[in-house]
Amino acid sequence: MIKIVDYKAGNAPSVMHAVERLGFQAEFAVAPDDLSDAACIILPGVGSAGATMRSLQESGMTEALNEYVLNKKIPFLGVCVGLQILFEHSEEDDALCLGWLKGRVRKFDPRAVRVPQMGWNKVWFTGESPLNATNGYFYFVNSYHAQPEGTGDTWGIAHYGEDFTAAVRRGNIYGTQFHIEKSGEAGLALLKGFISLC
Repeated sequence: MIKIVDYKAGNAPSVMHAVERLGFQAEFAVAPDDLSDAACIILPGVGSAGATMRSLQESGMTEALNEYVLNKKIPFLGVCVGLQILFEHSEEDDALCLGWLKGRVRKFDPRAVRVPQMGWNKVWFTGESPLNATNGYFYFVNSYHAQPEGTGDTWGIAHYGEDFTAAVRRGNIYGTQFHIEKSGEAGLALLKGFISLC
């Protein structure tokens, strides 16, 4: 079963709608036991890194995600803040994050660009992926962006005042800084590619 983590601070209903639009069924996961039959896991995100991590910790989902994603290797997709908390630390709220990927999350320089970035931006994907993602325009709403340690985890790049990591991938773990559920046909195609891993 496709599981969408609903931690009351994300946009889980919007992602659920996108999954259903593709003709698949999914369930919300609000407690650790809800992940027991997960074939893949999606963690959508809006809001701040600190609030997201507090909500996941208070619900016991942090330990459950570690078990199912890191140990059992269930395919995982983090969206927006769901990508940012994959890293070790975020400048937003000075938050300690999941630490699945090496690196940090920092704010765009407001002296160089308008913050937050809101709107469509082109993403160039690098390397091969079973998701068959293609270069194109995706929808962003973000003030912060990830800086992976090294380039091995960067899967997609966009430009906003500077080149930044727009998508990441390591093994069974995927993340997109852009909102797949708001990115039209390109976003749905990427989401369908992820679901094909389930």
